[in-house]
Amino acid sequence: MRAAVGLRTEGGLRHLALSDDTTVRARAVTIATGAAWRRIGVPRLEEFTGRGVFYGAAVAEAPAMGGRHVFVVGGGNSAGQAAVYLSRYADRVTVLIRRPDLTTTMSDYLIRELEALPNVDIRPRVQVVGGTGEDFLESLTLRDLDTGAESVESGVLFVLIGSEPRTEWLAGTLACDRWGFLLTGAALSDPGVVPAWPLERPPALLETSVPGVFAAGDVRAGSVKRVASAVGEGALAVTLVHAHLAAAAGAATH
Repeated sequence: MRAAVGLRTEGGLRHLALSDDTTVRARAVTIATGAAWRRIGVPRLEEFTGRGVFYGAAVAEAPAMGGRHVFVVGGGNSAGQAAVYLSRYADRVTVLIRRPDLTTTMSDYLIRELEALPNVDIRPRVQVVGGTGEDFLESLTLRDLDTGAESVESGVLFVLIGSEPRTEWLAGTLACDRWGFLLTGAALSDPGVVPAWPLERPPALLETSVPGVFAAGDVRAGSVKRVASAVGEGALAVTLVHAHLAAAAGAATH
């Protein structure tokens, strides 16, 4: 197995540097390296990943939450949607957020839905700082960010605090948003984008700031972070690559 570690354009080809010091040359490249959930950063809790601490919605785990108190960390729509879904199975769901409320991070319709669920509550200004257990997480240590007071509560933890794209190997090569997700298509028209789109023709829908390099799925800025959406973008990227190659072949014959 090898990893991509760099990308450059030379002589009309894209040169993809790999971790074993080899290089692959291609007329087009599609980047679908995805994104990883941000970690909560509490060493004791990392030991329980998959055993009471779950990153992402972890839909498959929801039916096993019957009779449990589930804590959801995160204030975005993904966290809200996970809390709604988990409330169908768990005895109680508590959404933990560091902000005073959800109004600046979550859609209003989702906030209203959470507030209407009898077994869901929202706890602002709180942080998870520890946990205990043997083979499975048994309790969480929560800290009040205003008073510093800590409490220990039994429960299971779902962490949805955003994701980080796997684009560190592309820094400075392709235009990204402030979080590192690749900009594509119309998003490249912003005059502040660096590096800027170099051609007179507009970029294709999934084309990055380097012509002939496309992005699909979670690594792309503005994408819907769902498997079905990523699969659809992958299929579209293939079509766009074919169109790019056809246009390049046509230009070469003239």
